[in-house]
Amino acid sequence: MQHGNYADEPNKKINWHIIRIIWPYLMEYRNRVLLALGCLILAKLGNVIGPFILKYIVDALDAEKTQLIVAPVALVMAYGLARFANVLFGELRDTIFGRVTEGAMRKIGIKVFRHLHHLDLDFHLNRQTGGLSRDIERGTTGISFLMRFFVFNIVPTFIEIFMVVGILFYNYGWGFALITLTAVVAYVWFSIAATEWRTKFVREANIADSASNNRAVDSLLNFETVKYFTNEEFEARRYDHELAKWESARRKNRLSLFSLNGGQALIISAAMTAMMWLATSRVAAGTMNLGDFVLINAFMIQLFLPLNFLGFVYREIKGSMANIEKMLQLLDITNSVDECAEAKMLAPPIWDIEFSDVSFSYRPDRIILKNVSLTIAAGQKVAVVGASGAGKSTLIKLLFRFYDLDRGSITIGGTDISHVTKNSLRQAIGIVPQDTVLFNDSVFENVRYGHPEADDTEVYNAICLAHLDNFISQLPEGHQTLVGERGLKLSGGEKQRVAIARTILKRSPVLVFDEATSSLDSKSEKAILTALREVAEGHTSLVIAHRLSTIIDADKIVVLDHGRIVEQGSHEALLERRGHYADLWFAQQKEQSQ
Repeated sequence: MQHGNYADEPNKKINWHIIRIIWPYLMEYRNRVLLALGCLILAKLGNVIGPFILKYIVDALDAEKTQLIVAPVALVMAYGLARFANVLFGELRDTIFGRVTEGAMRKIGIKVFRHLHHLDLDFHLNRQTGGLSRDIERGTTGISFLMRFFVFNIVPTFIEIFMVVGILFYNYGWGFALITLTAVVAYVWFSIAATEWRTKFVREANIADSASNNRAVDSLLNFETVKYFTNEEFEARRYDHELAKWESARRKNRLSLFSLNGGQALIISAAMTAMMWLATSRVAAGTMNLGDFVLINAFMIQLFLPLNFLGFVYREIKGSMANIEKMLQLLDITNSVDECAEAKMLAPPIWDIEFSDVSFSYRPDRIILKNVSLTIAAGQKVAVVGASGAGKSTLIKLLFRFYDLDRGSITIGGTDISHVTKNSLRQAIGIVPQDTVLFNDSVFENVRYGHPEADDTEVYNAICLAHLDNFISQLPEGHQTLVGERGLKLSGGEKQRVAIARTILKRSPVLVFDEATSSLDSKSEKAILTALREVAEGHTSLVIAHRLSTIIDADKIVVLDHGRIVEQGSHEALLERRGHYADLWFAQQKEQSQ
């Protein structure tokens, strides 16, 4: 009977264009596909021959002949061989074709994964991780289902139906063939009509499933915040609210499934009863023998067994196609930040960085940067300071080209960053972000992430330069200590040290520090600042700072206020001006002394 899942929108018409997309992946394994189809044909032949052998066995047993023992034994052996051939070739078919489906799933899966990583920051800020992962999971599973059942269930079932109808018509007349054909048409029509009716209930169940999954993932990712505010019960209530919707939708789904299965069972039972009545009357009239009765009964059981799954297969193929389409829609999402066709590699040496009349807004009604012009000479350290929301971190996002400018340009070594490949641009910039997120791996491997091809000695050197070795020596498993999901087992300061070591290992000519010491105590900050000065020597550095005491050695300090540069100069020169920077400096000094 019927089982399985639908896509969120299974009421959409089947998009046969998906077959054309998947076809090249199948053709990569064309020899395996042909071999699997050969096994399919042999399995079906074994299936059709079986009832005929059964007929001859019954006829032989019913006959009063001398070879009463020998004939049935030979036929029984042949029947067993036919059944075994059917199963054997069926298993061989699945085994051979399994490599095809797994290969296609892998290739499409990695293609979607790569594409998602190439999408711009804006997409990832607006996505929901739980729902997205479920879409990919359903899509790849849908490919497997579509390939297996369309090729090895729908097509063979209809081939067998036409063969059986033809055999019945040829051997026993139009009566048996008509009943079989009418039952098949009625079954197919009812299954499709009932399946279409059920779609709204299944869609509700899938939407509720995705919503509850999103709620669970979001809550578990932010479990620390949940605990800070003792909102465990609040989160449980919200999750239970989503599960209640899912439960209600599943109940409706199950009741509609009962109606579908009941209708299918009625059609099958009516057809089987009509066939048995007709066969019984023919046997009683002497126009058919007992073997014919058994053959017709075996054919009907054999025919309706795969047909019994037709509604399920149709529904699942339709759902699978919608699932695949939803996954493939991810491939249709384009970057809002495109590379031009003539984009070239950003080649060393990296000279100065220049922001020229840069204006930018995330939304039209809120301008973040207004006519910002700033030059960072090669090897120079420039710090950007200002109140929260002034646009400091936005400068970094624009330098990494996560967004395109509204107006103006950013150049590195005289080359506009919009004319270089994003990969070479980001490879040239090392960053210690304000919020460091680590992978659920060892401390050592998290440092190595800055340069995955680096050898162990290079990683150890980066750890030492970041003054991370003393901290690691105190850990129970040293370098191999796992940091937990998103690095939650480490403190903010410890995570920032790992991020600094990671950036040191990357060996980029441009270094960016986004409040890199904001989570450190005074002693650690002093040690890290010393390390950063050593690391930044000979590099072009951009520092976003909240604590002004950490950037007094900068070659130039730029003060941002509401997206505009209001002051720039050295620490001493800005203090003498008694402007915005001086106000910030004296306010922080007063705060420290208190």
